[in-house]
Amino acid sequence: MTDTFGCDRMRAAVLAAWTASPARFREDANAEEDFALGGYRDRLIVELAQNAADAALRAGVPGVLRLTLRGDVLTAANTGAPLDATGVQSLSTLRASGKRDEAGAAGRFGVGFAAVVSVTDAPSIGSRGSGAVRWSRTDTAALVAEIPALAGELADRSGHVPLLRLPFDEPPLVDIPEGFDTLVRLPLRDPATVEAVRRMLAETSPALPLGLPALELIEIDVEGETRRVAADGWHVVSDSGEFTPEQVAALFADRPTEERARPFWSLRWAVPVTGTGEPGPLPASVPPVVHAPTPSDEPLDLPALLIASFPMATDRRHVAKGPLADFLVERAADAYVRLLRELPRTSKLLDLVPAFMGKGELDARVRRAVLDRLPGTPLLPALSAPAPAVQTPSFADAEVYEPDAAWRVEQPAPEPEAGGWVVSGREAAVLAAGSAELLATVADFVPGLLPAGWPPRHPAMTALGVRRVELSDVVDLLSGETVEGREPSWWRSLYEVLPADDPESLGALPVPLADGRLVRGPRGTLILTDGGAELDLTPLGLRIVHSEAAHPALLRLGAAEATPRTVLEDPLTKAAVAQSLDSPDAEPVARAVLSLVQAAALAPGEAPWLAELALPGADGELYPAGELMLADGALAGVLEPGGHLGIASASLEETYGAHVLAAAGVLDGFAVVHDEDVLLDPDECDHDLDGEVDWLDHVLDLLPELDVPPLIPEFTAVRDLELVADWPAALALLARPPLRAALHPLRVAGVEVPSYTAWWLSRHPVLDGRKPLELRLPGADPLLQGLYADAPAGLDEGALAMIGVRSTLAELLASHGGPEELLDLMADEAVEVDRAQLRALWVALAGVDPERVAPPSRVRAVLRGSIVVAAAEDAVVVEAPDLLQLVAERPLVLAPYDLAESLSELLDLPLAGELTTGEVTSAGEVREVPAEVRSLLPAAPGTYVEHEKLLVDGVECAWRYFEGAVHCTGIDGLARGLAWATGQWGDRLAVAALLRDPEAVPLLLAEADLS
Repeated sequence: MTDTFGCDRMRAAVLAAWTASPARFREDANAEEDFALGGYRDRLIVELAQNAADAALRAGVPGVLRLTLRGDVLTAANTGAPLDATGVQSLSTLRASGKRDEAGAAGRFGVGFAAVVSVTDAPSIGSRGSGAVRWSRTDTAALVAEIPALAGELADRSGHVPLLRLPFDEPPLVDIPEGFDTLVRLPLRDPATVEAVRRMLAETSPALPLGLPALELIEIDVEGETRRVAADGWHVVSDSGEFTPEQVAALFADRPTEERARPFWSLRWAVPVTGTGEPGPLPASVPPVVHAPTPSDEPLDLPALLIASFPMATDRRHVAKGPLADFLVERAADAYVRLLRELPRTSKLLDLVPAFMGKGELDARVRRAVLDRLPGTPLLPALSAPAPAVQTPSFADAEVYEPDAAWRVEQPAPEPEAGGWVVSGREAAVLAAGSAELLATVADFVPGLLPAGWPPRHPAMTALGVRRVELSDVVDLLSGETVEGREPSWWRSLYEVLPADDPESLGALPVPLADGRLVRGPRGTLILTDGGAELDLTPLGLRIVHSEAAHPALLRLGAAEATPRTVLEDPLTKAAVAQSLDSPDAEPVARAVLSLVQAAALAPGEAPWLAELALPGADGELYPAGELMLADGALAGVLEPGGHLGIASASLEETYGAHVLAAAGVLDGFAVVHDEDVLLDPDECDHDLDGEVDWLDHVLDLLPELDVPPLIPEFTAVRDLELVADWPAALALLARPPLRAALHPLRVAGVEVPSYTAWWLSRHPVLDGRKPLELRLPGADPLLQGLYADAPAGLDEGALAMIGVRSTLAELLASHGGPEELLDLMADEAVEVDRAQLRALWVALAGVDPERVAPPSRVRAVLRGSIVVAAAEDAVVVEAPDLLQLVAERPLVLAPYDLAESLSELLDLPLAGELTTGEVTSAGEVREVPAEVRSLLPAAPGTYVEHEKLLVDGVECAWRYFEGAVHCTGIDGLARGLAWATGQWGDRLAVAALLRDPEAVPLLLAEADLS
């Protein structure tokens, strides 16, 4: 067999070297084993592809690799330059690559083929037309065994020898597939190796052809099932160069000599793209590691594939630190930025922006380098130009340092590119929320605003330095020159696209007004409805939204729908009304307010504050509406002429009508004060009412002692009562709703008290020149006859009762001051009272609590049978009938004897028993009470004392019940004494008749039964 590749010579040289130095044999064996089991243990497919790519590169043809697994044999067919002697020598040596002068070659260390050692003991390779070569662990072991000098080493290694150091010629391979130039055949060592190769074939991904640009296609055939692996659907950015001698000296100082002989560098970034050209995620089959150009163990947690000629450590798994690696990190960052700039400018770019944390040292360095560049790189599409750049020169740039000099110098804004504005992250802004329409509307106000679809919360936004703009920030930007001259319709288009779920951010949203102003915040603005569109409300200073800007969104943000009623309730309207009397031009305000009242169909009393509106009177002077009367109104004919109230202008009434003026506060009837939660305190309860302080004192007198001033939840009072001239007409008005409500009593702290209106009327001569308190209702309690005059007939009795006209004695006595009033009337000599009425009045007064009454100075009493008015110091209350004879010369207060003590205490008068001892001073004879008397008085005593002349305290008397004995003279005295002693005082006349004529008793008893 011809020694085509010099295999015999190479074997002889290697065996000679081993013989001369057995340690060299051991060194080669260990080195090959380290590479096969270490750095290249799972790199079989990668190294086969790398060799195929280098062959295609040398031949200048498209690289194609076909990997075929049949049973336990793996073959690798590739296109390109055929195997030659240099190649065989490179495959059979360690760390002596034959490609060191080939720019762009993937192989550079001369150890890659050692990966076959991990799967086979008899690899072979051959090319079409140039021959073949093989290696054999068995044949190598046989040759080594023949060398005595190596016997010890071979024994120590248990017969294990290096596989690739001794090449053997092989007959030309005849099974090279058509279209391929070279074939590598690898008989796999065992079933476990077959499964490992299956796994490596399955894991082969597009990363391999991407890392080996000369290799366009990899075909993988596993037991007849074929798949193709190519770098289709990827966007690739490449960069490369050759180092100058100076760079080699600086960057390769710590690198091996072989590497310094290859002063080239290259890198590429690749990212999968969709049909639209947007980047997508890395396929699961592509390991997320740095490729150099084959996969390393350096993690790279970016959604892109990095393939670069990084210097590798001796394990071929990790990038070696040093200046060369630093150089390539910077070039990789430059290329990565270029990759992003070449991709479509969609939000998918954000997925390619590195996060701050890396998964390894190299990953972190690449990230930092990229992130140093990205924020200033024009990368993002914008709806508007970025803000002008600001240059801050150093002080050295100034000829003379001036502390107050304006050092910030605005630079002109960049011009847009053909496709629109492209800005860097530092120049960009993203709106936190909003539709595409909103972004387009506000783009002019937000420099560098990103379009819709760019997620504001994406972590890349922070990494790029994109400023996040909240909706409230946009609102703040809508001011000054930025919005000057904007038409109201533009504002409506803005409101149309505002989000409805963020009212807090829109609180200061500008709103154009009908008067040309632009105000901050919809709250407090008014949107006119159709009913108010024709009204001229400018004099009121209202914030009415321009009709072309009005939009429902403003209502959600606090604007009010400007119906005439809501306009009336607006604080600015109220302020205009309150200030109208002092206004130099009150007429426009009055016109605007009255037109609102008319449009709102307001009823009188609905808006009491309108009473402050300045309106012209018939005399040409301005009055508050509440101090004007309608010329033909009910009130004008009731009040005294010449008072402080004026008459409304006739032209005013002709223009708006009496109803509108009344609704605005002009008086048709009495003016009414309405108030809520009124404290009954002189400092709080002040409504400018006549006698209000006196009413308040009266009410407080009726209430118990309280720690805090009592509260009236609702206060209603009729004013101007002191101006009334025609009381019958006035009372007719007051007795009808709604004024009647002001007469109803109030309930304060659980006590019923008179309202102000009822109290005032009760104390003024409003009923035929008499006070209501001096009158009684027609047909009222007969006991009040003579004490009070009758009220005029024909008036509402319920209203009369509420203003103090008396109805019953019980109500009088229950009222505050009623008992004293009754006593005063009874002591009035002009008042006529008969004896029965007097007795009934004393009976009623006996039930009054004495603490409610101040003792009178004069009392109505009975003197010698006549009713008189006597000084209280002369009067006496009689508590027993047998004492009448002793005080007959004094004015007597007579009532049922059991009420005597109560009246004595009430009137502070003595009892008769307190003015005399009542002692019997004469002598008499004891006699038995007739038996027939006992039938009428069962409890009568058995005896009595009969006197010829009975003296009590020296006064001659008819009878006396003294110390348990009845003393008397004559039949009448005996009858009275026995009736009183037995508690049957009412039977005294019957007893007297019995004593005179016993036969008349049955008739008297029968008459008594009929009574």
